Amino acid sequence: MTTPVRSDWFGDQGFRLDATPYLSGALEARKRLDALPNTMRLDRVTSGHDGGIFNGPKFSRIYLDNPEHSVPFLGSTDMLEADLSFVPRLSKVIAERLNYLEASPGMSLISCSGTIGRMAYVRSDMAGFWTSQHVMKVQPDSTMIPSGYLYTFLRSRFGIPMIVSSAYGAIIQHIEPHHIADLPVPRFGGALEQRVHELVEESARLRASFQARLAASTQDFFESVGLANLAEYRWHEQERDLGFVVDELSPVSLRAINHGKRASALKAQLASVPHRTLGEICAGGVLSRGERFTRIETGPGEGLRFVGQRQAFWIRPEDRWIKAPPSASLLVGDETIVATARGLPSENGLFGRTILVTGAWTEYAYTEDFLRIGSGDPGVSGAYLYALLRSPLAFRLFRSMLSGAGPQNVHPSFLAGLPIPIASRDDHDRIAETVREAYRERDRADELEDEALELLTRAVEGAEV
Repeated sequence: MTTPVRSDWFGDQGFRLDATPYLSGALEARKRLDALPNTMRLDRVTSGHDGGIFNGPKFSRIYLDNPEHSVPFLGSTDMLEADLSFVPRLSKVIAERLNYLEASPGMSLISCSGTIGRMAYVRSDMAGFWTSQHVMKVQPDSTMIPSGYLYTFLRSRFGIPMIVSSAYGAIIQHIEPHHIADLPVPRFGGALEQRVHELVEESARLRASFQARLAASTQDFFESVGLANLAEYRWHEQERDLGFVVDELSPVSLRAINHGKRASALKAQLASVPHRTLGEICAGGVLSRGERFTRIETGPGEGLRFVGQRQAFWIRPEDRWIKAPPSASLLVGDETIVATARGLPSENGLFGRTILVTGAWTEYAYTEDFLRIGSGDPGVSGAYLYALLRSPLAFRLFRSMLSGAGPQNVHPSFLAGLPIPIASRDDHDRIAETVREAYRERDRADELEDEALELLTRAVEGAEV
């Protein structure tokens, strides 16, 4: 199929001869917005550093583990994470030299290098986070436009195509602030814009509460089982696994990492209180990887939305749909924990991280690379297990169970023997309910953002031109 391009469009697009600006929907979106009776250029509704639309320079990064000497640091993928507990930390010395790269609540963050146009809204608990040069910030002028409304426009089907179409570069795509400065922002008066803003702000509040509740559940877990000292466990502050002796080796594994001092000491502490092994808890449930299958891509809304290991940790998975196979193994039950259990365990990699599948996420299909952990014991819920398995301590224990030569896997024998401390019934139920409420808030936050987007879309489509 051919798509005609008018000669006067070339001037509008800076005489670009590549197809992207003309086939991405950006031109149609701009023409539609330009025809509205009231629009403003993006750089007219922003303020702050460099006019309020900016990214950073290239700079050397020094990552630290100690929070006293570092700040949370967001790259163009990290900013998409639902749980920000595992984002890397940048040296404060470097951060202080680039103080304008600190995120402020209400900012819109846009990935501007690599994959263009991914977005995040800076919520209150992200104050004090720094961003990389691969993240463009849009700082709204609060006297001109509500921040939530501006974010909703930028992530709408009108804003994203125009942003993406501005990208340049043959291999790694980029956009610069001046490429989006003239985006036409539709204005609809105070009532609608304020309503959209309030929905986004409430969504941001719920996402911050989701984060706080998960952290509180893990703290509560360790305190309830008598291991409060492990709640703030710092792996790198312990003595390194060098020159140690292991007694009672078995043919199961002779690999040094499976018998490291730090991991062995952690498992011993977990086993020092009333506990059961993970294998015992999951005996009537599931404790295995998913089945392999042939992936057949399909269109949005057809089949199942597919979630890979990286996207499982994002606020929303990107649109990738596959045809539903005959086997139901791609779906997981409510309160099943899925863990990244195939890949390479780089320091800031995903291997060993977990999510709880519940609520809206039970409708998704999950890659076979995920380890499924489902309790078969009605007395130990998945939500309770997750309070432990989401912790940095469990993350390190998963990595002590490596098996394989290339892409690593989790050794099933060590996994089944992992000690799980058991709290009293009242403590168990309280911890589990904290986790469940966190995920209910997360689902509600998604719904509010969708409602805000729908309000704006209807306003643009229904406006007289």
